[in-house]
Amino acid sequence: MSGDGAERVVFIDDEEDVRRANRQSLELDGFAVETFGDAESALAAILAEAPGVVVSDVRLPGADGRALLERLHRIDPDLPVILITGHGDISMAVAALRGGAVDFLAKPYPADALVASVRRALERRRLVVENRRLRASLDAALDEDPAFLGLSPEIVRLRRLVRDVAAADVDVLVLGETGSGKEVVASALHRWSRRAERNFVAMNCGALPDSVVESELFGHEAGAFTGALKRRIGRIEHAQGGTLFLDEIESMPLPLQVKFLRVLQERTVEPLGTNEIRPIDMRVVAATKVDLGLEAAQGTFRDDLYHRLNVITIAIPPLRDRREDVMLLFQHFLAKAATRFGREPPPVTRAVRDHLQRHPWPGNVRELGHFAERCALGFAPEDKAAEAAPTPTLAERVERFERDLIRDELIVAGGDVRLAAEALGAPRKTLYDKIARYGLVPTDYR
Repeated sequence: MSGDGAERVVFIDDEEDVRRANRQSLELDGFAVETFGDAESALAAILAEAPGVVVSDVRLPGADGRALLERLHRIDPDLPVILITGHGDISMAVAALRGGAVDFLAKPYPADALVASVRRALERRRLVVENRRLRASLDAALDEDPAFLGLSPEIVRLRRLVRDVAAADVDVLVLGETGSGKEVVASALHRWSRRAERNFVAMNCGALPDSVVESELFGHEAGAFTGALKRRIGRIEHAQGGTLFLDEIESMPLPLQVKFLRVLQERTVEPLGTNEIRPIDMRVVAATKVDLGLEAAQGTFRDDLYHRLNVITIAIPPLRDRREDVMLLFQHFLAKAATRFGREPPPVTRAVRDHLQRHPWPGNVRELGHFAERCALGFAPEDKAAEAAPTPTLAERVERFERDLIRDELIVAGGDVRLAAEALGAPRKTLYDKIARYGLVPTDYR
């Protein structure tokens, strides 16, 4: 059973007139319907191609509806099954719901009740099938490389470009909006290069005060300045043989840009407090979220440093330009968050899906990851549609079944409560209480 089958309805009942009438009702509402008179023939068709939903009478020749439900759920526990029950089958219906049926309908039922139940079941099936496809896509993407999760043409091109550039061992300028994954790209450039066994040294130029950036980057000798009590190896020297990643390079102070330009040109470093010039073998990956060319034209970034960094540029597409990857990324982040919080990943509701599809994600992948964490903790958007039309509870379904059963017996008994009580095997007082509870009027059925 494939589990990703077409959205069609399999209807099973041993009465030909019932099959014909229900097929017509469902087809008029746009469903593709196949009908069968027994469980075995239906099972063969279901195993050949999984339907969207199965609707079956409980009482069938040979294997009954409950046995069919058990067999189907051993094969695919997520296949929605709706059972049809007749008079006196209320305990059977309750047992079926506990056994995994998504709904039951009491005979005689109006056509619109069947259509509504099938529609709800098909929506549930769509979500299951989509989640299965996403999990399969997620596994395939993770097998290729988890750092560039996605199947969109944009992310495939980016992955290929990064692999090619990594082998070239040249300095790289990475362009990308906030949260788009600039450090992920820099790390991949290091990991896929011949420098992978040496240090990957990251520094955010915008996260440090101007007064300490130079010391952090170049290092210093003891006594080089007030408070320099011992020698410190700078980030440049620590990246010897490896990769130096400078994020928010546009925040580097202009005076320091002059010194760093010399490092790039000469591949040497001169720590503070010494005249010793030390040779450096490293790759530099600089990242920015702004247009450095425009910054250079405006004088807020050195033009010569910009051109020295801009040997090869890798632009990361924003998440809004690869929306087909959003759900895949969300599933990955949701699973990771659930594991970290010690919880089961929650189901992806219609409200969450709508938010994922419509939100512009200005914070890109980072924002999506934070949203997944909130969902894993139970703070997902509320499903307005579900609030407007909540799925009936087990108690509500049982009450609906009981009301319909009493109404039908009143019709048969011509409104005579005594006869209806005898037919139902219920005390007359109990039946009167239930008639009052359900707002039934016996004289309406005379």
